[in-house]
Amino acid sequence: MDSQQHTGQQHTDLDTVIVGGGQAGLALAYWLAKEGRDFLILDQHGRPGDAWRQRWDSLRLFTPAKYDGLPGWPFPGDRLAFPTKDQLADYLEDYVRRFDLPFVSGVHVEEIRSEEEGFVVAAGDRLWRTRNVVIATGGHRLPKRPAFAGELDPDILQLHSQDYKNPGQLRDGTVLVVGLGNSGAEIALDVRGSHSTVLAGKPSGEMPMKHGRAAARFALPVVKFLGVRVLTLNTPIGRKAAPGFKSMAAPLIRTKTKDLAAAGVQLVPRLAGVSEGLPVLAGGTKVEAANVIWCTGYQEEYSWVKLPVFDEQGEPRQTRGVADDVPGVFFIGQEFLFAAASATLPGVCRDARYLARRLATERRPDPDGRRDKETRLPMSR
Repeated sequence: MDSQQHTGQQHTDLDTVIVGGGQAGLALAYWLAKEGRDFLILDQHGRPGDAWRQRWDSLRLFTPAKYDGLPGWPFPGDRLAFPTKDQLADYLEDYVRRFDLPFVSGVHVEEIRSEEEGFVVAAGDRLWRTRNVVIATGGHRLPKRPAFAGELDPDILQLHSQDYKNPGQLRDGTVLVVGLGNSGAEIALDVRGSHSTVLAGKPSGEMPMKHGRAAARFALPVVKFLGVRVLTLNTPIGRKAAPGFKSMAAPLIRTKTKDLAAAGVQLVPRLAGVSEGLPVLAGGTKVEAANVIWCTGYQEEYSWVKLPVFDEQGEPRQTRGVADDVPGVFFIGQEFLFAAASATLPGVCRDARYLARRLATERRPDPDGRRDKETRLPMSR
């Protein structure tokens, strides 16, 4: 069945609902389909892969194609090439078709709540009842901007990196890019060809090797091994590193500060506030900007999950994606869910396999609607 033909009308007595149809949700869906589970994927976008299609035009992945495939189907083409965001989006859409995954598009989930022996997932007047629910949205639903962004002169065009597509959106004049993470560095380089560009911020670090085919062959396998197998919540070094991974921007991977300087991007201190409608840097210098692009990240927003599965900081209380306090609730795709790479394509593939095995320990319905005995599979590490 084609994914676009799933109408998403009311269903009852589902085994599992996956909220979020990005790479994390699809990786888990593959294993659930292999096991014959009765499940649905609910996604707010119009087509599989749209979360990637909507990002800026020149975006390419940092991981080579050999690490970008999901379970059951390697990413096609040159294994050492770095796919574009549209190539990945098309791959995800083709993945849904190839494995006939029950993907319901255009569903903005407004609430997950408990009901009797399971959960209700609500989107407008549509309801799905399920024994298990998997939150695969990544949690990063709201763009972050500093509070003083509203004080900028209304004649200054403001975009968040989520909304930036290409330099054609921008007004004539200087562009101030705020935030020197990977998004900020790559967008500043993209803009520099047509606009005078100022980049405010300080990187958390820089990958020591040059990004490219040689790195894909020799260095990135080591980085992948560390991110998937070493820096995990099962290891002392991983537990020590986890808070920093969640709170700090990733080190610059492809576009380094020397590349920005060579391209003519002006690197300046962090943005400190606004004065007389203009952005002001730490130290007091005003920037005569016609455009501001906020590359300031996202914040997790789980108010729509009406379940006691979060701590005082709003973080999921979970162990390797399994909610600690409410049986039947699972998470996948979040930053450092279990490993440093948990929000990346290689990381979600490993986490998906583990969660599928955990879900297999749940009681499963037989064709007549009765529950059979528990099916237990060995836990992978």
